[in-house]
Amino acid sequence: MELVFVEDKTFDKIIFEEGIIKKGEYIDCRFLNCDFSNADLREYIFEDCQFTNCNMSMVNLNKTALRIVHFKGCKLLGANFDQCNEFGLDMQFQECILNHSSFYKLSIAGTPFIHCILLEVDFSYSNLKKAIFDNCDLSGAIFDNTILEGADLRSAQNFSIDVEYNRIKKAKFSQSNIMGLLHKYDIVIQ
Repeated sequence: MELVFVEDKTFDKIIFEEGIIKKGEYIDCRFLNCDFSNADLREYIFEDCQFTNCNMSMVNLNKTALRIVHFKGCKLLGANFDQCNEFGLDMQFQECILNHSSFYKLSIAGTPFIHCILLEVDFSYSNLKKAIFDNCDLSGAIFDNTILEGADLRSAQNFSIDVEYNRIKKAKFSQSNIMGLLHKYDIVIQ
């Protein structure tokens, strides 16, 4: 199979199954309102790309390179980012739904999650040092041996982080969400 090289192109309302987006390298491309649900993006390379209002639920990201990729308004249900090519991995998420996705063992320090829904997302053993969770719903998200040093969770909601099994030095929390650190102790703060 011949690999394609595409640079500085906009794809609008493309359905992946139609075969227009072929395996290869995409640099400085924009994907608008595209449907990548259940797509096999194995070994694709996306560099300096933007995905806006795309459905990427259950996408196969095995060895996919995501280098400086911005997701805005995307639906990424069940996306296994932990299968991505880790070389140069750099992502941003804004107004995305990432429910049931996995970032297991990934080093994604400094990653911004802005106004995202992250229900039951697996952050186990991840490096989220200085990550930003701005107005994010983290209901059921798994933090186990996660590095959250310097992370900003001041406006995050519904998280439960065990301070004994996660590194949270210099992480930022607000008075309104501090119960997310004390949940396991079953105490009442008024």
